[in-house]
Amino acid sequence: MIRDAARPAPIAVDTMGGDHAPGEIIAGAVAAVREHGVRLVLVGQAPRIRRELDRHGVMGEIPIVHADEALDMGEGALASWRKPRSSIAIACHLIKQGQASALVSAGSTAGIVATSRLRLKGQQGVLRPAIAVELPTLPRPTVLLDSGATADVKPETLLQFAALGTAYARIRLGLARPRVGLLTIGAEPGKGNKVTRRAHELLASGHHDVEFAGNVEGHDLLTGAVDVIVTDGFTGNVALKTMEGTVRMAFAELRSAMTASRTARMGALLQRRRLHELRDRLDSDSYGGGVLLGLNGTVVIAHGAAHARAITSACSLAHGLAAGQIVEQIREQVAATRTSRFGRWTHGDRDREPERDAEPGGAEPERADAGERGRSSRDGAAERGRSSKDGADAAERGRAPKDKPGADAGERGRAKDKPGPKDRPGADAAQPAADSDEPALSRGENPG
Repeated sequence: MIRDAARPAPIAVDTMGGDHAPGEIIAGAVAAVREHGVRLVLVGQAPRIRRELDRHGVMGEIPIVHADEALDMGEGALASWRKPRSSIAIACHLIKQGQASALVSAGSTAGIVATSRLRLKGQQGVLRPAIAVELPTLPRPTVLLDSGATADVKPETLLQFAALGTAYARIRLGLARPRVGLLTIGAEPGKGNKVTRRAHELLASGHHDVEFAGNVEGHDLLTGAVDVIVTDGFTGNVALKTMEGTVRMAFAELRSAMTASRTARMGALLQRRRLHELRDRLDSDSYGGGVLLGLNGTVVIAHGAAHARAITSACSLAHGLAAGQIVEQIREQVAATRTSRFGRWTHGDRDREPERDAEPGGAEPERADAGERGRSSRDGAAERGRSSKDGADAAERGRAPKDKPGADAGERGRAKDKPGPKDRPGADAAQPAADSDEPALSRGENPG
């Protein structure tokens, strides 16, 4: 299921995270080295790690990196700031330095996500990271994301989750074109809230490298109808926990029914092999855990109550993803689906569709802009002309003499001695431009 690739750097295992740390964590790591040949480096409190390795008889075979602090299971996202020397932070530092290719931890999910985002940073163009988990469907598992990393999303975020899931399914499931479904309340395109309806439009537009199969509902989670199911972290986590509880309840009822009588026990004995296969397929320990996608490094989050078998599976999963170069695959996939909030390509569209720029209609917007600028210029000139006229009238009124007693006779007398406007030479040239609208309009006219 995992393609061959160059041997990756060791996997950094957080030995201090989980309800059963460090005993079960180190036991699972030792089994991964012995059974699968996975290269590991154990991160945590060195004295405790050495005691566990000595108990398993592998002292000196697995490298150890000391970490002073550890994140408690009850700590949240702020622990990444309060404990900068925690085992998870040290493991992320190893990844940044190229001394490790992935991180495996069974610690607090909130602490792992916050510390990983702070230390590893998100990949360029990735809006939000997502946790991908595998559902036990036939004939192959189904990838569900997000299952808890990002509760509140935008439509563009769901489109990117589809890209993350596509890259993951190509490496993990060996599929060239994984089919992607959008989890909502109905199979019709118009079903769901505003976010899912807009996300459906983006996924169905075809302007990306995602094979969109349409909407899926809750009852399709375990049918294998699609290869990748996309949803927000809140809905995905609720759906995942609901399925886990349902499977546990179903197995408890089945066990009770198979041991209720001697005849039932005989029938269970005859079906023992098939029941064991079903148990292994539905057991979450066989899948290792969820994978935090979208960062500059691979992070596998095991269940907090994980035992040695789950840690072994998580180490094997991290090794396979690192060997398949999951980070590079996600980078390429996101680049092919990167859009703005309005659904337009933010980069690469000129390279992707050069013929569109060469169309005759491509010059239309520039001509329209030129015409708009011309109209704006004419309107501005006309407005300035009207303002000039109004100002000149006001100034003329201010210069007009006030009516005073005895002044009219003198004015009339002096007016007889003065030449009229028509008699004055150059009167037309001296006439203020504000006396008529014509000069202002002519100045504002566009010769073209």
